[in-house]
Formats: sequence, structure tokens, C-alpha cells
Amino acid sequence: MVSVLLGSGGIATEPRRRTYRELVSAHFSGCEEVVFVPFASHDHDSYTSRMQDFLGPEGPTLVGIHSLDDPVGALSSMQGVYVGGGNSFLLVRDLHEMGLVAPIRDVVLGGVPYLGVSAGANVACPTMMTTNDMPIALPPSFDSIGVVPFQINPHYHPGKVRFMDGEEIRDHYGESRAQRIAEFHRFSRTPVLGMWEGSFVTWDGSSGSLTGRATAFRAGEEPVEIPDGSKFDSSLHCR
Repeated sequence: MVSVLLGSGGIATEPRRRTYRELVSAHFSGCEEVVFVPFASHDHDSYTSRMQDFLGPEGPTLVGIHSLDDPVGALSSMQGVYVGGGNSFLLVRDLHEMGLVAPIRDVVLGGVPYLGVSAGANVACPTMMTTNDMPIALPPSFDSIGVVPFQINPHYHPGKVRFMDGEEIRDHYGESRAQRIAEFHRFSRTPVLGMWEGSFVTWDGSSGSLTGRATAFRAGEEPVEIPDGSKFDSSLHCR
């Protein structure tokens, strides 16, 4: 059975940190060492160390994949895979250039638990094309790991951005996330899950479960809110 846990990011409050640690500890239960993929950030050593501290004492030991002599070969002996957040373009470029996309897919589909947060959640999808990130690097392909059959838009929020201009709150008139997802659906019919900040999704290969809030987008249909605790299928229809 596939064991995938995906987080939107935005884990900036103590209640969200507790939820993160509880879910991650349960997800990696029985795993002493988990390979950590820090390629969404430039400073791989520092990022790996920070995430080890963030996991807390109950979490597994993280082994930075960049520190391994044979990253591809080492994957087959790892008990879990954790892909961290950051810039999706940088992450996908390095995954492709190091030949890690298919090997990660293979071990996860073979039952090794996968955790992805923010960009790490985005690359669990068929493509990285629903990222919010700037293209600071050029990947050879937008194809991603593909261990879930739908797309994710991490850090999703409804409506448009508002910002402080001195003492006044003003509207920003750029595209909303929903508009950008609609643009994606002009070229693809793959459903998109807009994951609100602090939310998590588990996927077992046929069914998903939501902790937090999310919005489901299907081509040609109105967005549908998915409430906390919902279970859904590969088309993001609630069961």
C-alpha cells in the first residue's frame, strides 16, 4: 500500500507545529532513518539540520540525500523519504539532473512512506505546474514524482491578496489562486487540490484524507470546499 503524507506548509504557529509533529511521527512510525531531500533550498546542510530540529525528539533521524555517495542506490535501503519545501523549480531541476525522480517514485509505490511539505508536496504530483514559485532555475522537464494522481497548489488562499499601505488596507489586483488554477485547466484536466495553510493530506493509493482545509478544482466545474476530516477519491470527490 502507498503511504503518502503531504503538507501545505505554513506551519508557523504552535498548534500547527504540534499537528505536524504528531502526523509525521505517526507516518514514520518504526522508521529510524529517513532520507531528506533538501534540493528546494541552496544550503543543503543547514536545511537538513533545521528540519531535524523542527521534527523534535520523537521524529526519525534525517539523512541528507546530498551527503550520500550513491543517492540513487541508497534509496532502496531507506525506511522513508522526506522532500522539503522551498522553490519547486530548483527542486525539480536537481531531482531530474541527479536521476532521482523515477527511483523515488519506485520506492514510494513499493510502500516506503513519503512526506512532502510545500514544494515537496507539489512534486509528489504528476507535474510541478501548479506551483506558486518563481522560475529561478530551469528544470529539463516539469514532470514530477507522480505518487498521487492529482495536482496540489500549496499555500492556497481564496480571493485576492490585501496588503497594508501605510495605515490603509488595499486590494492587490493580480490574479487569484483560483484564476491561476483555471489557467492550468485550459491545458490539463487533472484535478487540483488547493491546500490551505497548515493543512495535510494522506494518500494510500486509492483514497485520501484531509486534516485542515482545502478546495477542490476540477476542469469545467465550480470549486468545492473540502472540510476537515473528509475522505476523497482520485478525482477529489468526497466519499
